[in-house]
This record gives sequence, structure tokens and C-alpha cells, in this order.
Amino acid sequence: MPIHLGAALYDMEGFRAWPDSLKDFETAEVGDVRGKSLIHLQCHFGRDTLSWAARGAQVTGLDFSPPAIRAASRLATELGIDARFLTADVYDAVSAVEVETFDIVYASFGALNWLPDISRWASVVAELLAPVGCLYLAEFHPFSFVLDDETGSTVTHDYFDEGPEASGAMPLR
Repeated sequence: MPIHLGAALYDMEGFRAWPDSLKDFETAEVGDVRGKSLIHLQCHFGRDTLSWAARGAQVTGLDFSPPAIRAASRLATELGIDARFLTADVYDAVSAVEVETFDIVYASFGALNWLPDISRWASVVAELLAPVGCLYLAEFHPFSFVLDDETGSTVTHDYFDEGPEASGAMPLR
């Protein structure tokens, strides 16, 4: 986890200057979050969680990694952003928030591929949702990694290549 805090992909210096890591389509699709409660499942070290808080949501970030949650809490304090961060396995989220429900359950890029039981995860999401709440899931498929870096329109890499891979950015074309 500490290597992520210094990775160019996350641009923490830029985030500290302008705490908004969300994609334009996310904010357009979710809409105004002022005054709404939002839980960010598998929040890592909280950049997106804090971005929603900066837009006015009452946020809770949840992740299974104690170092990630400590980093998220430190970042919130450093930036003066009100946010709650909890350490828990995503499948234990309901008990971790003490059966609280949320207007928005949010999960973002690279979260689903780590889940051994997507049906169980969906059941947790359903329990976390307030009666008129919504799930917002922003995700990508690993097939995008086979596309060329220039245009994202030509298959140039082997999808089944099992060799080591280094990537400087997440393709979100």
C-alpha cells in the first residue's frame, strides 16, 4: 500500500492541491450529492471517497486494509475534509456500519475483480442501500488492456499473456 501513495498513477500532489479524483461521467451520472449519505466500498486510501465529501456528501469509506484506512484518515485530516473511514472486509460492511443505510453505495475501478463471491457482495450492497438509494458502480473490463495506448481502438496486446506487466495508467477510454 505505501507504494501506491507515491505512484504517479495516483498523483497525490495534484490531489492535495485539488481533491477531486472523480471522472466527469461519474459526477454527471450520480448528480448532486450535497447532503446525501454515501458509502464507498473497497475505498483503498480514500481519494474518491474524499472527492465525494468535497462535493458535499456525508461519506464513509470502507476497506479491509488497516494501512489504507490509516492513510485515508490522515489524508482527510490533512485536507480538512470530514469523512469516516472503517476497516472491515466488504462482506462484513453491514455490521461494520452498524446496520446504517446509505443514499448511495459507490464502488469504483478495480474493485470487482478482487471479489470471490459477487452475489454475496451484491447482497451486502442491497442491505446497505436506503429504501430509495442507489448503487453506482464505475468499473472497467481487463480487455481494455489489450488495446493500443494511442487510440484505444486497435488490439495490440495478447489478452492471455501471463508474463509480467507494468502499467502507468488505468485505461478509461
